[in-house]
Amino acid sequence: MALTLVKETGAGLSTANSYATVAEATSYHEGHLYGTVWTAATAGQQASALVMATRLIDSLFRFSGYRANEAQALQWPRAWVPDPDAVPFAPGPNPLASNPFYGFLDWTSMPADLVNATCELARVLLTSDRTALTGTEGISSMSIAGAVSFDFTPADRPEIIPDLVKQMLSRWGVVESSHSWCVKLVRV
Repeated sequence: MALTLVKETGAGLSTANSYATVAEATSYHEGHLYGTVWTAATAGQQASALVMATRLIDSLFRFSGYRANEAQALQWPRAWVPDPDAVPFAPGPNPLASNPFYGFLDWTSMPADLVNATCELARVLLTSDRTALTGTEGISSMSIAGAVSFDFTPADRPEIIPDLVKQMLSRWGVVESSHSWCVKLVRV
């Protein structure tokens, strides 16, 4: 059965599986120095990469605000997400009088950063499976007496979410980690 890509538009779709369309990703990669990886892929590979990128973003990020709709399939759209680009109050008429949600993102639209980050991660996923184990996890050294010696680091596996994608989404949330909820408490 072929994959059907359903883009989240901001309506809180229960069937959405991507934050970007293949056309949006193609447009994004037209201005990308390393976009040939994207353009060389088939439309099916591109759609699969966008869906996987969306899954990883939804699984590994903790976003500000709250899901806007109970039935939505993805983490976005979100309500009560502070807008870092909102113009601060100026002397004069109160902007809250005309817009009670002033200072927050419109919860019926998707931030361009989210769409671009999805496109960027999809391209990276086309080059390698960042979720796969390398086979060297936990090996600190290996040697054959007097002949060959190898040292492996358990950190040889690249992070699933590249730094650029983290930066693109940093305005809207943070990457989850196994240590993000742990705090060591020491009494003195």
